[in-house]
Amino acid sequence: MAETDEAAAVSVTGVPGARGADGLPRHGVDRALFRAIAGARGGPEAVRLLRAGQLSKRALLLLALRRRAPQDEGFREAYARLCELQRGDRARWEAVLLRPELDAWAADCLRGLAAGEAVPLGVLGEFAAEGAGEVVELECDGLRWRPRVEHAGPRLVDYGRPPAGPLSASELMEWREQLEEAWRILVRRHPWHARSVAACVGVIVPLRPAPGGEAVSAAARRAYGAVAASLPAEPVLLALALVHEFLHVQLGALLDLVPLHRPNGAAVYHAPWRPDLRPVGALLQGTYAHLGVADFWAAESAAGVSEPVRAAREFALWRGHTSAAGRTLLESGELTVQGREFTEELMRAAGALDDSAPNR
Repeated sequence: MAETDEAAAVSVTGVPGARGADGLPRHGVDRALFRAIAGARGGPEAVRLLRAGQLSKRALLLLALRRRAPQDEGFREAYARLCELQRGDRARWEAVLLRPELDAWAADCLRGLAAGEAVPLGVLGEFAAEGAGEVVELECDGLRWRPRVEHAGPRLVDYGRPPAGPLSASELMEWREQLEEAWRILVRRHPWHARSVAACVGVIVPLRPAPGGEAVSAAARRAYGAVAASLPAEPVLLALALVHEFLHVQLGALLDLVPLHRPNGAAVYHAPWRPDLRPVGALLQGTYAHLGVADFWAAESAAGVSEPVRAAREFALWRGHTSAAGRTLLESGELTVQGREFTEELMRAAGALDDSAPNR
């Protein structure tokens, strides 16, 4: 992979597409888009920016692996095939680099090599193969989404709950039906989020529910583009999980470009939605994702199609939690200048939500 084309440096205030004195492309986040992302309204434009950042990061990780393990034949062959794809089939090259778990695998390999451990470098060839799983073709009112339900094989990322697969044909059909209905809900009642989810989320990882049977969902910081979930009781809750976890994914990608808080230290803080105290990074993640939850229930209430009492109750609960956690973040003293701006815009967006107004 060409170092000057695909490896990139980060410039928080730079102009997108610019290059530094070292010749490497710079990923700049302009203020208007930064604030839109903070308000959960970045849309496909934000996804394109953050996706480019992820491509650069992963290209750099692979380049670092090539330099640390030049004699590994399996890795060298797979890397050469990727270089050919980069030159001849750019779309396929990007698809391989954006396989969600490649990031965590590459980082783990680099740590292992630094510690003198044996690492599975040959897995790169598996990433370069066609992705396994069931592709679900979804379309509603002209908006398409084509996620892949990855339900078989070992996972390289821990999503907090055991994976549910491999799924039977009937279980896959249930996933397909719920995804179809959840997609209709997103497109018709949450179109802004639908466009973002379609642009970003390419993989669904089925999980087992909690021990009590409750539905669970998760995203992993180093698995950009993947949402993990168990099937909830109703499609509206799957639609909600997609919005919630997409925002976790989006914030993780933004944090790769813009530092919003100091490294997590010993200090921990109250999160209104959890019994345990959380470090600043986890509190910021939860606050941002729950802005999306409040936004979702505001739109559901305004649309008048969900149970009205539930929608209004959930909206009030999650907007209150989001605002309270935002105040805690601002008082923590652990946010960077950009982090304070991000959190202030997040809180402004939460305060501006209205459960009687139509969703944008």
